[in-house]
Amino acid sequence: MAEIPTTSSEPAKAFKWYVLKVQTNREKSIKENLERRIRRDGFESSFGRILIPTEKIVETKSGKRRVVERKMYPGYLFIQLWLDDETWYLVRDTSGVGDFTGTGGLPTPMEDSEIDRMLRVEEAHDEPAKIKIQLSAGDVVKIKEGTFDTFEGSIESIDETNGKIIVLIEIFGRSTPVELEYWQVEKT
Repeated sequence: MAEIPTTSSEPAKAFKWYVLKVQTNREKSIKENLERRIRRDGFESSFGRILIPTEKIVETKSGKRRVVERKMYPGYLFIQLWLDDETWYLVRDTSGVGDFTGTGGLPTPMEDSEIDRMLRVEEAHDEPAKIKIQLSAGDVVKIKEGTFDTFEGSIESIDETNGKIIVLIEIFGRSTPVELEYWQVEKT
């Protein structure tokens, strides 16, 4: 993630975090354009970081796993800056930026608790991807692939970290737990 270095004589504590409404699906290009304008106009000392909080999700389509990066807040950028008339106009005049969030037409800085939560999510970005499993314990499923193809059973437990599920199927009149990949079953 590209960051604009802070070279301000003002302490970093003077910077406040704000939320910008931007055009959805253009967050990255708007962020890059904003960073370019800040450098071009010489406002590096008035701006800190600009973030697009994302998380990694593992999706399975047609039996193939892939890691995708999903925006946590589509249509929003988080920006750290020293707000004055010049920085406000620079941000607002950037193509694709709607407005700052706030009340009465005035930008409202984020609360410290909100900033801490957002930064923890951003730091966790390098952690392993979460697996998107749209099933829950007790769901009745049909096995669609593997040794027990076409068997039906109920989900006993889900291991979201590894993408595994335990399904109870009936074999010879007994309930038997079978460990499967989550994508090998479908909800009935």
